Amino acid sequence: MNWIRSCSRATLAFAARFQRETRGNVAMIFSLSLPVLVLMTVGGVDIHRASTVRINLQDALDAATLAAARSPYSSDADLSRVGLSALRANLQAYPDIILREDQTTFSMNSDSVVIANSKVDVKTLVANIILPPYGKFMDDYLPVGAHSEVNRSSKNLEVALVLDITGSMAGQRLTDLKAAARDLVDLVVQPVQTPFYSRMSVVPYAVGVNLGTYANGARGTPTSYRNITKAAWTTGSSKSITGLTRASTGVVSSSSHGFATGDWIWISGVNGMTQINNRAFRVVKINNSSYSLQAWNGSSWSTVNTNSSNGYSSYSSGGIARKCLVSDCSVVITAAGHGLSNDDYVYISNVGGMTGINNAGYQVSNVTTNTYSIGENGANWSNYTSGGRSYCGQYGCEYRVFRNPSNDIRALPASTCVSERTGAQAYTDASPASARVGFNYANSSNVCPTASILPLSSNTSTIKALINSLSDDGSTAGHIGTAWGWYTVSSNFNALWPSNGAGVRNERDLLKAVIIMTDGDYNTPYCSGVIAQNALSGSGGSTDKIACNATNGHSFDQARALCDAMKAQAIIVYTVGFQVSSGSSAADILAQCATSSSHAYLPASGADLTDAFKAIGRDITRLRISR
Repeated sequence: MNWIRSCSRATLAFAARFQRETRGNVAMIFSLSLPVLVLMTVGGVDIHRASTVRINLQDALDAATLAAARSPYSSDADLSRVGLSALRANLQAYPDIILREDQTTFSMNSDSVVIANSKVDVKTLVANIILPPYGKFMDDYLPVGAHSEVNRSSKNLEVALVLDITGSMAGQRLTDLKAAARDLVDLVVQPVQTPFYSRMSVVPYAVGVNLGTYANGARGTPTSYRNITKAAWTTGSSKSITGLTRASTGVVSSSSHGFATGDWIWISGVNGMTQINNRAFRVVKINNSSYSLQAWNGSSWSTVNTNSSNGYSSYSSGGIARKCLVSDCSVVITAAGHGLSNDDYVYISNVGGMTGINNAGYQVSNVTTNTYSIGENGANWSNYTSGGRSYCGQYGCEYRVFRNPSNDIRALPASTCVSERTGAQAYTDASPASARVGFNYANSSNVCPTASILPLSSNTSTIKALINSLSDDGSTAGHIGTAWGWYTVSSNFNALWPSNGAGVRNERDLLKAVIIMTDGDYNTPYCSGVIAQNALSGSGGSTDKIACNATNGHSFDQARALCDAMKAQAIIVYTVGFQVSSGSSAADILAQCATSSSHAYLPASGADLTDAFKAIGRDITRLRISR
C-alpha cells in the first residue's frame, strides 16, 4: 500500500510539473496559427484587387445600363442585347476578369426603370498557391458583382470641361491631364444618344480662350486698315546754309531761302556749330537771305541763343535747311477716311520706300480728315514710293497700340483669343450679340493657345482628338476659361454655334455641369484687351502690359463671381486643383467655386488626377441613375 501511495504521489507531482511547464507553448501556437496568418495575408491582396475590380465593374455596368435605357427597346431580350454589347466593350480594358454572361441581366420594371445585375470572375494572384497540408481554401477566381438602375425618364446631359494648358502644365502634367480627360469622356459621353443625349464641350485656356472662327461673333470683327497713298515730311527743295552767327539771337545766312515767318524747318549737315543739326525750328524771316530761329521749349516757341555760354561752337561751313509739313518735322501720312483723332494710336505696315516706319505703333497728331502725323522725323527714313496700311490702334482694331508702364509705345495684334467681358454683363451669360466679350491682344512671349474651343459634342473621337492635340504655353487666365465653360452650356450663346447649341435651362429634363481644372494661381486679368499692369507674377514681363489696372479686378475674384452666377442657375460646378497645395489661395478659391466641398478635388499625382476625373464622371452619371 505504501508503494501504491508513493507511485500515486509521484504521478500527481509529474502531472503538476507538466501542467506548469510553458517553454514550448509559443512554438506550438505559432505552428498552429501560421496557415491562418498566411491565408489572411495573401487573401487580403486578392480581396483588395477584387474591390478595385468591383468599382470598375460598377462604372462599366452603369454605362451599359444607361445605354440600354437610352435604347428604343422595352423587351428584356433587346435590353440585354444592347446592355451586354456595351458592357463587353466597357470591360475590354480589364483582361484578367471573366464576364459571367449567364449571371448578367437587363430588364425593365413597370416604372420604366432599367435594372441590371452582373457578375465577373476575378483571377486570383496569390491565393491559389496555398497547398496542403493546410488545404486550398480559396478558388482560382473570386466572384464580384454589381447592380445598377437607370430611370428611363432620365435627363439630358451637358458638361463643359475647362482645361488649364498653361506653361506650367508642360511635360508629365499635360500627359497626365490628357489621359485623365480621355477617361472622363468615356464616362460622360455615351454611345447611344436617344432618347436622352450626353454631350461635352472642351475649353482649353491659357492667356485666354481661343475661339477660332467663333471669335468675331463673340467679340466683334476688328476694324481693318485704310490704304496709305502718301507719306512725306518736307515740301519744296532744300536750301543751302552759308553762315550762322554765334549770338544771343543766331542768324542763318541762306541766299533766296524762300522761307516765311512761321515756317518749320529741319537743319542738318552744319560743320562747326554741330549743335544746331538734326533739329526742328520755326523761322523768323529777316530778309530773303537771312532768318533767325525759334525752338519749342515744351510750352512755346522761343528764340535760339547760339552763344558759347549756351554750348554752341562756331560755324565753319555747310548745312542745309528743309521746309517741314508740320511743326516737329514728323512724317505726315495720307490715308483717306482713317478715322483717327489727335492723340489716338496707329499701326503702320507695308509702306514702300520709307520702310523704316513699318511694323510699329505711333501716337498721332496734326489730324485732318485724310491725314495725320506720326511723331517720327522723316529725315531718319528713305523717301516714300508706294503703298502702305494704316491700322487704327484703339481697342477693337486689328492692332492695339498702347503705352506700357515705362511709357514706351507698344503694338500687339488682335488674336482669336478673347479676354473677359466688362460692364453690367461681366458676370452673366447674356448673349454676345447684346454684350460683347473682350478682345485679346497677345504678345509673342505669352501667346494665344493654338487649340481652340470645342462647343458641345457627342462625338467622342472629335473630343479626344482635341484633347490629344493640346500643347502648353502662356500664363493663367482661369477666369476666362471659367466664363467660357459656362457659355458653352448656355443657350444664350447658341447663335455662335447653332449646330452645337445648348439646351434651354430645364432642371427637370436637363443636367448641366462645368468641370474647372487648373494647376495654380489665376494671374492674368486685362485692361482694354491687354494684360493689366497689376497682373500677378507669372503673367509675363511688364514690357507688353498696358499702363492701367485690371478693369474687373483680380482673376480669382472674377472666377468666384462667375461660379456664383453659374451655381445660381443650378449648374453643377466641379473644381480640380492639380498639384495645388491644400490651404493655398488657389485651393481656397477652387473650394469656393465648387458646388460643395465634395465637388472640389486636389489630386497630387497623375494617378490621383485620373481618379478625380473618374470620380467626377461617376458622380455626374449617378445623378442620372435612380439607385
